[in-house]
Amino acid sequence: MTSKIKLIFTLVFLTGVFVSACKKTEYKFGDLKAPAGLTLTTAIAGVDATNPNGNGSGTVVVTAAADKALTYNIDFGDGRPTQVVPSGVISYKYANPGTFDYTITVNAVGTGGIISSITKKIKVFVAFEIPVTMLQSLTNGSSKVWITDKDAVGHFGVGPTDQFAPIWYAAPPNTREACAYDDEITFSKDANNNVFMSVNNKGENFSIGAASSFYGFGGGDACYAINTGGNKKLAFMDATSASTTANSTRIQFTVPGNGIINFGTGGTTYEILAITNTSISLRNIGADGNAWYQKLKNK
Repeated sequence: MTSKIKLIFTLVFLTGVFVSACKKTEYKFGDLKAPAGLTLTTAIAGVDATNPNGNGSGTVVVTAAADKALTYNIDFGDGRPTQVVPSGVISYKYANPGTFDYTITVNAVGTGGIISSITKKIKVFVAFEIPVTMLQSLTNGSSKVWITDKDAVGHFGVGPTDQFAPIWYAAPPNTREACAYDDEITFSKDANNNVFMSVNNKGENFSIGAASSFYGFGGGDACYAINTGGNKKLAFMDATSASTTANSTRIQFTVPGNGIINFGTGGTTYEILAITNTSISLRNIGADGNAWYQKLKNK
């Protein structure tokens, strides 16, 4: 009898140990609370009265803050992956050239994964990123003076718009009007790599007859007292023509105002076909619908 009691006691004890060993460990997260008081502020680099959407760098400092937030997931609204930002503060650089609206979305993550969200819409200007070698050749790192390359064949030229060479006419050296040869064109850059251009035309620019009215005059091919407009900020972008890398850099720039550089065609957008430290070859579409060419050299 005593042996049976001992056996029963032993079985009960072992059963208790087994059950205890199989019992799952319980974890507690504490109170599950969503982050409270979530705020979102943005600071676009270089914003001022002249540059309401920034200085062109595309840099924006994003600051998110909330009570009880463990981290922040930030979507910058430009199609790139969301970033995890534990501090809530990040300096972000947008890359799409031009001025665009972006909606920033912040998800503040609390205990247990509970989320609070906030959004903000911003408008950011991103300047076209000019290749470093082109920028150096154009401005010498600060400013550089260029003149018409009157000794080169085709320093003035014209051709059809579906071609990228002066097929119809390429001026022989030193055969154009004197007013076309004395202009000094200065390209300069600022600390943010914005490029500016000023033209000292010594009183006159040459213009083709088809464009003379565009500059406020009337008449045929001649020299005119064209206002070159002071120091102008240029807008660079990818070329919109059908050129290829075999015949062009595939980069163009627009000159504000009347667009004049060394001679006038009525065009304001110039495609850089080629550039070195000592020469530039440009193409634009004139008021007559033709493709015009000009060559500059370092003074």
